[in-house]
Amino acid sequence: MEMSLPSHKSKPVVDESLENWRSVGSGGFGRVYQVRHKGWGQDVAIKIPQNGVCIKEAVLMETVSFEFVLRVYRIYQGCPPGSRPGENQCGIVMEYMRWGSVESLQEVLSGPPPWPLAFRLAHQVALGMNFLHAEKLVHQDLKPSNVLLSESLDARLADFGLCKPSTCAGTSGSETGEAGGTYKYMPPEAFDASYQPVCAFDIYSYGILLWSIVTGKDPYPGVNDPSFVKMMVTVKGQRPSCDDLEKMEVEGLKELVDLMKRCWDADPDKRPPFNKLFNETEEVFSKHEKDVTDAVFKVLKRLESSTGNQH
Repeated sequence: MEMSLPSHKSKPVVDESLENWRSVGSGGFGRVYQVRHKGWGQDVAIKIPQNGVCIKEAVLMETVSFEFVLRVYRIYQGCPPGSRPGENQCGIVMEYMRWGSVESLQEVLSGPPPWPLAFRLAHQVALGMNFLHAEKLVHQDLKPSNVLLSESLDARLADFGLCKPSTCAGTSGSETGEAGGTYKYMPPEAFDASYQPVCAFDIYSYGILLWSIVTGKDPYPGVNDPSFVKMMVTVKGQRPSCDDLEKMEVEGLKELVDLMKRCWDADPDKRPPFNKLFNETEEVFSKHEKDVTDAVFKVLKRLESSTGNQH
């Protein structure tokens, strides 16, 4: 069945309404630009997918409109910078996140964010993922670079290029083939070529993401071979080390470490669903909520003074 955007968003954004294109990212997903929309009077982000297919992702993002999910405005049709003359391309026009992602924040801070902000991000991502799963969607690529940050450093889930419908129990469809996603955040079962992503995939990824948020580190640093990571997590059952975290006396951290370990359990059935675990992240965040405004202010000052704040 062919998907189309809702009627109020059916008119595409074209080159004539845009100016000041600036590349802010590229990779296997495609290219992302910061662009000024002249008619709207504000900057937007335009993603040009690598494969040129954007309608499906835009429709998915439209159907999951939620506080902690990146907003999509329209479809873009035109010739972005670097394309051949007359080469019409399709893109997704989204809200522009000035402060980048959790990944870029870690780079600026050279480590994790202050504890109140870390606990808030953990909770907001859990709420966003709970909403996705309630809508029977598996994100399938949850990682620091796909958790973007609003003006007030609230989380926005992004990059729905791999997002698929799922029953959240059993298989997600009749398609076969190796699961997508980023291998350091993939559960052991997903390395099987016949695996079909279900909600347990995202829960595992969330566990690894939690670890990255509170440590400011990359899981399995220095390891760039997917087959080696596969052996580590499937054969040896290894996970990122929590030794340093378990030595810290931070209120709520023990409970968060326990949660991440349950999320990355080798048995998918033992991983807690988001509609249960967000109660735990809320409880942990509540212990630090009174300090979050000050933490956000201090981080924003760092971002503003950093030469790396142009995302």
